[in-house]
Amino acid sequence: MSVWSAILLAAVICLALKASGYLVPPSVLEAPRPARISDLLTVALLAALVAVQTLGAGQAVVVDARVPALLVAAGLLWLRQSFLVVVFAAAVVAAVLRLLGLAA
Repeated sequence: MSVWSAILLAAVICLALKASGYLVPPSVLEAPRPARISDLLTVALLAALVAVQTLGAGQAVVVDARVPALLVAAGLLWLRQSFLVVVFAAAVVAAVLRLLGLAA
């Protein structure tokens, strides 16, 4: 199987999976338990994406300026700061740490 065959197969499977969602009765999706699971699953997937993008470099775990920047961003979000302030502060923290040579 070539790479393009695998990509096309994955695309067809994803399209079929999305289309099959229309076959699920609304009463199943509106029940409390599936609604709660879908809410938590969204948050878990986003957290996993952030963790992989922050700590991942191929197969290795890398701790560099992104980790303190992420911690600052998380703290500011917890304090209910605006998104622009959060992004700017995290960027400043990463830039200062890299400028001082404390992180790669």
